[in-house]
Amino acid sequence: MTEPRETTDVPSRHPYEELLPLTQRALSHRLATAQAQGRAPSLAAAVARGGELVWTGARSGVGEDGPDENTQYRIGSITKTFTAVLVMRLRDEGVLALSDPLERHLPGTGVGHVTLAQLLSHTGGLAAETPGPWWERSPATLRPELSDVLGDQPLKHPTGHRHHYSNPGYTLLGSLVEAVRRAPWHEVLRREVLTPLGLHRTGPRPEEPYARGWAVHPWADVLQAEPAQDLGLMAAAGQLWSTTADLARFAGFLLRGDERVLCAESLREMRVPHAPAAAGDWGRTYGLGLALTRQHGRSLSGHSGSLPGYLAALWTCEEEDLAAVVLANCTSGPAVETVAADLVRTVADAEPLFPEPWRPLPEVDPALLEVAGPWYWGTQVIGVRLRAGGALELGPLSGTGRRSLFKPEDDGTWTGLEGYYAGERLEAVRRPDGSVSHLDLGSFVFTRAPYDPQAPVPGGVDPHGWRGLSQL
Repeated sequence: MTEPRETTDVPSRHPYEELLPLTQRALSHRLATAQAQGRAPSLAAAVARGGELVWTGARSGVGEDGPDENTQYRIGSITKTFTAVLVMRLRDEGVLALSDPLERHLPGTGVGHVTLAQLLSHTGGLAAETPGPWWERSPATLRPELSDVLGDQPLKHPTGHRHHYSNPGYTLLGSLVEAVRRAPWHEVLRREVLTPLGLHRTGPRPEEPYARGWAVHPWADVLQAEPAQDLGLMAAAGQLWSTTADLARFAGFLLRGDERVLCAESLREMRVPHAPAAAGDWGRTYGLGLALTRQHGRSLSGHSGSLPGYLAALWTCEEEDLAAVVLANCTSGPAVETVAADLVRTVADAEPLFPEPWRPLPEVDPALLEVAGPWYWGTQVIGVRLRAGGALELGPLSGTGRRSLFKPEDDGTWTGLEGYYAGERLEAVRRPDGSVSHLDLGSFVFTRAPYDPQAPVPGGVDPHGWRGLSQL
């Protein structure tokens, strides 16, 4: 028998160093349209695939020199995702648990019963904004203490009952990071995230070249400069400046992880919904420091941001290994979230990924192979497929139904990773002779034949067996 050999005639996952000319033109046209219709002084964008920058574009109507991928803009609340990464690092180090109440690590706030997971997912019930003057346009000296950020009535909703976006909530998380690390938030961020990832053009203050922030008059094509306040205690909620190139690199990290910063498994956890969708917006929810939505039939995760004079959006698409970033230097105008989603769709539709080539498993355990194939849960036929590393994939062979990937455990069982079966235990129950009798999945019994009388089907099996019409 001839041994299978590997071929390289078809690219596997990331076939292009850069996008095709027609795709690039489509991206540039979308950006130009957004800049013109949104009346933005400038608009800069980037697309990354496979963790690599594959396209950048910019459009400017102000000044002779337009922005490029290294021009800084304020990114507003995309900062929250960076703060969430810092908190997840502390969790992975065992310093804290997401179920911990804030009081355990940052006492004296008055909202110490709110858990860290609730702060990360905006389900703590905290107010959306600070009391007093609009914090984005007023000096940080007006809020020198956390009590000034929270005010006398920091809670607007019962804790844990609904998603209510909270800027003060992320201020608390930034202060938590400072308390645990015993260093300013921006120094911890630089040391633990920005430097390891090579985000050298991202930081709490602008460095040339950077785009000045403007307000565009709603009824006339004229501009007015916006103030660029230092946010003080609110920095962890929205202080950062960055570039399209740096954010594209950060987006690649959000999709695949980096062991120096945060592993891929923890980043996947951040993409799991932790907050219910708001009424009237059922296609959008929130994970841990990441907004989650579906656009054009694809799942996207990322964040948007805004501060006076600036708009920002970052979306990643795991299934297409794509990310898009859009930055503008105006207070309102272009729908940057929509533009970023459109950039993802443009590339995904024009240049879909090549699937990984099929390859046989390097080896197989005959005992595992015995588990593969069709099983019956009652009368529903279920397929179990053996995957690499002893994992199992379970799902209906036709129609809709519960699906999950199961990871192998040391005791010979498997644990569900997705959907209804996430965390549930799957066991192949064997007869005295070692052959598989049935599968037990969280008390559900799967048999080789529908309602197999030789298997311990819950409730038993009718002793009359299967009957035709004349036998009823």
